[in-house]
Amino acid sequence: MASVPAGAAPAAGTQSTTRATACPTGWGSLAKTDAGATVAPLTNVRTGRHTCFDRMVVDVPGAGSGVGYRVQYVDRLYQDGSGRQIPVAGGAVIEVRVSAPAYDPETGAATYPGRVARPLPGVDLTGYRTFRDTRFAGSFEGETQIGLGVRARLPFRVQQLDDRVIVDVAHSWTATG
Repeated sequence: MASVPAGAAPAAGTQSTTRATACPTGWGSLAKTDAGATVAPLTNVRTGRHTCFDRMVVDVPGAGSGVGYRVQYVDRLYQDGSGRQIPVAGGAVIEVRVSAPAYDPETGAATYPGRVARPLPGVDLTGYRTFRDTRFAGSFEGETQIGLGVRARLPFRVQQLDDRVIVDVAHSWTATG
Protein backbone atom coordinates (compact mmCIF):
# COMPACT_ATOMS: atom_id res chain seq x y z
CA MET A 1 0.00 0.00 0.00
CA ALA A 2 1.20 3.48 -0.79
CA SER A 3 1.06 6.23 1.81
CA VAL A 4 -0.64 9.42 0.67
CA PRO A 5 0.29 12.89 2.01
CA ALA A 6 -2.42 14.63 4.06
CA GLY A 7 -4.88 16.42 1.83
CA ALA A 8 -3.82 14.57 -1.35
CA ALA A 9 -5.91 12.02 -3.20
CA PRO A 10 -4.38 8.61 -3.90
CA ALA A 11 -3.24 8.01 -7.45
CA ALA A 12 -5.41 5.79 -9.62
CA GLY A 13 -4.89 2.14 -8.76
CA THR A 14 -3.29 2.77 -5.35
CA GLN A 15 -4.69 2.49 -1.87
CA SER A 16 -4.10 4.91 0.97
CA THR A 17 -3.04 3.87 4.45
CA THR A 18 -5.08 4.80 7.47
CA ARG A 19 -3.34 7.37 9.64
CA ALA A 20 -3.88 7.77 13.35
CA THR A 21 -5.78 10.88 14.26
CA ALA A 22 -3.97 13.23 16.64
CA CYS A 23 -6.30 13.85 19.57
CA PRO A 24 -6.05 16.54 22.23
CA THR A 25 -4.43 15.62 25.51
CA GLY A 26 -4.12 17.27 28.88
CA TRP A 27 -7.84 17.41 29.70
CA GLY A 28 -7.54 15.40 32.91
CA SER A 29 -10.27 13.79 34.98
CA LEU A 30 -10.63 16.20 37.90
CA ALA A 31 -13.81 18.22 38.55
CA LYS A 32 -14.46 21.23 36.35
CA THR A 33 -16.67 24.12 37.47
CA ASP A 34 -18.00 27.53 36.50
CA ALA A 35 -20.01 29.54 39.02
CA GLY A 36 -22.44 31.12 36.54
CA ALA A 37 -26.18 30.80 37.04
CA THR A 38 -29.25 31.59 34.98
CA VAL A 39 -33.01 31.50 35.33
CA ALA A 40 -33.31 30.48 31.68
CA PRO A 41 -34.52 26.87 31.62
CA LEU A 42 -32.77 23.88 30.11
CA THR A 43 -34.69 22.57 27.09
CA ASN A 44 -32.64 19.78 25.53
CA VAL A 45 -29.74 17.36 26.03
CA ARG A 46 -28.14 15.78 22.98
CA THR A 47 -25.06 13.72 22.24
CA GLY A 48 -22.67 13.20 19.35
CA ARG A 49 -19.77 11.00 18.32
CA HIS A 50 -16.43 12.44 17.23
CA THR A 51 -13.11 10.92 16.18
CA CYS A 52 -11.41 11.50 19.54
CA PHE A 53 -14.29 11.86 21.99
CA ASP A 54 -18.00 11.49 22.68
CA ARG A 55 -19.93 14.72 23.34
CA MET A 56 -22.93 15.73 25.44
CA VAL A 57 -24.53 19.15 24.86
CA VAL A 58 -26.97 20.72 27.33
CA ASP A 59 -29.04 23.46 25.66
CA VAL A 60 -30.20 26.44 27.71
CA PRO A 61 -31.68 28.95 25.21
CA GLY A 62 -31.63 32.54 26.40
CA ALA A 63 -28.89 31.99 28.97
CA GLY A 64 -26.10 33.58 26.94
CA SER A 65 -22.74 32.86 28.55
CA GLY A 66 -24.14 32.70 32.07
CA VAL A 67 -24.71 28.96 32.41
CA GLY A 68 -22.78 27.57 35.36
CA TYR A 69 -21.81 23.93 35.77
CA ARG A 70 -20.01 21.37 37.91
CA VAL A 71 -18.87 18.21 36.13
CA GLN A 72 -17.07 15.48 38.05
CA TYR A 73 -16.57 11.76 38.44
CA VAL A 74 -18.57 10.27 41.31
CA ASP A 75 -18.70 6.80 42.85
CA ARG A 76 -22.51 6.85 42.70
CA LEU A 77 -25.15 9.31 41.53
CA TYR A 78 -27.43 10.60 44.29
CA GLN A 79 -30.43 12.78 43.52
CA ASP A 80 -30.38 16.23 45.12
CA GLY A 81 -33.12 16.79 47.66
CA SER A 82 -34.11 13.15 48.22
CA GLY A 83 -30.66 11.56 48.42
CA ARG A 84 -32.02 8.66 46.33
CA GLN A 85 -29.32 6.68 44.52
CA ILE A 86 -29.83 6.54 40.77
CA PRO A 87 -28.02 3.60 39.11
CA VAL A 88 -25.97 4.56 36.04
CA ALA A 89 -24.39 1.84 33.88
CA GLY A 90 -20.74 2.00 32.86
CA GLY A 91 -17.25 1.58 34.26
CA ALA A 92 -17.37 5.13 35.68
CA VAL A 93 -20.02 7.79 36.31
CA ILE A 94 -19.79 11.49 35.55
CA GLU A 95 -22.20 13.78 37.35
CA VAL A 96 -23.19 16.75 35.18
CA ARG A 97 -24.77 19.63 37.10
CA VAL A 98 -25.97 22.62 35.15
CA SER A 99 -27.05 25.82 36.94
CA ALA A 100 -30.33 26.01 35.05
CA PRO A 101 -33.71 24.49 35.94
CA ALA A 102 -35.51 21.93 33.74
CA TYR A 103 -38.72 23.89 34.36
CA ASP A 104 -40.05 27.40 33.81
CA PRO A 105 -39.35 29.30 37.06
CA GLU A 106 -42.45 31.47 36.50
CA THR A 107 -44.96 28.65 36.05
CA GLY A 108 -43.20 25.50 37.27
CA ALA A 109 -44.03 23.82 33.95
CA ALA A 110 -41.42 21.33 32.71
CA THR A 111 -39.22 22.59 29.85
CA TYR A 112 -37.36 19.30 29.45
CA PRO A 113 -39.18 15.94 29.26
CA GLY A 114 -36.67 14.01 31.39
CA ARG A 115 -38.00 11.63 34.03
CA VAL A 116 -36.03 10.94 37.19
CA ALA A 117 -33.89 7.77 37.04
CA ARG A 118 -34.78 7.18 33.37
CA PRO A 119 -32.48 7.49 30.32
CA LEU A 120 -32.43 10.91 28.68
CA PRO A 121 -35.24 11.23 26.13
CA GLY A 122 -34.09 11.18 22.51
CA VAL A 123 -30.54 10.08 23.36
CA ASP A 124 -29.44 6.82 21.72
CA LEU A 125 -25.90 5.77 22.63
CA THR A 126 -25.70 2.84 20.20
CA GLY A 127 -22.27 2.82 18.55
CA TYR A 128 -20.59 5.24 20.98
CA ARG A 129 -17.00 4.37 21.96
CA THR A 130 -17.08 5.97 25.42
CA PHE A 131 -20.65 6.77 26.50
CA ARG A 132 -22.60 3.85 27.99
CA ASP A 133 -25.66 5.31 29.77
CA THR A 134 -27.47 8.53 30.67
CA ARG A 135 -29.86 9.16 33.56
CA PHE A 136 -31.89 12.22 34.41
CA ALA A 137 -31.64 12.97 38.13
CA GLY A 138 -34.01 15.96 38.11
CA SER A 139 -33.93 19.64 38.95
CA PHE A 140 -33.65 20.95 42.48
CA GLU A 141 -33.35 24.58 43.55
CA GLY A 142 -32.56 25.77 40.02
CA GLU A 143 -29.93 23.15 39.17
CA THR A 144 -30.37 20.20 36.84
CA GLN A 145 -28.50 16.99 37.50
CA ILE A 146 -27.61 14.30 34.94
CA GLY A 147 -25.68 11.04 35.27
CA LEU A 148 -23.42 10.07 32.38
CA GLY A 149 -22.12 6.49 32.39
CA VAL A 150 -18.82 6.05 30.55
CA ARG A 151 -16.65 3.05 29.65
CA ALA A 152 -13.90 3.96 32.16
CA ARG A 153 -12.53 6.97 34.02
CA LEU A 154 -11.22 8.94 31.05
CA PRO A 155 -10.13 12.56 30.56
CA PHE A 156 -12.84 15.11 29.83
CA ARG A 157 -13.28 18.80 29.18
CA VAL A 158 -16.19 21.18 29.65
CA GLN A 159 -16.91 24.19 27.47
CA GLN A 160 -19.48 26.87 28.18
CA LEU A 161 -20.65 28.57 25.00
CA ASP A 162 -23.63 30.86 24.49
CA ASP A 163 -26.76 28.99 25.52
CA ARG A 164 -25.10 25.62 26.12
CA VAL A 165 -22.68 23.56 28.17
CA ILE A 166 -20.60 20.97 26.29
CA VAL A 167 -19.00 17.92 27.92
CA ASP A 168 -16.46 15.99 25.83
CA VAL A 169 -15.12 12.66 27.14
CA ALA A 170 -12.00 11.31 25.38
CA HIS A 171 -11.91 7.79 23.98
CA SER A 172 -8.50 7.17 25.61
CA TRP A 173 -5.69 8.71 27.64
CA THR A 174 -3.33 8.64 24.65
CA ALA A 175 -2.88 11.25 21.95
CA THR A 176 -4.43 9.15 19.21
CA GLY A 177 -8.04 8.18 18.48
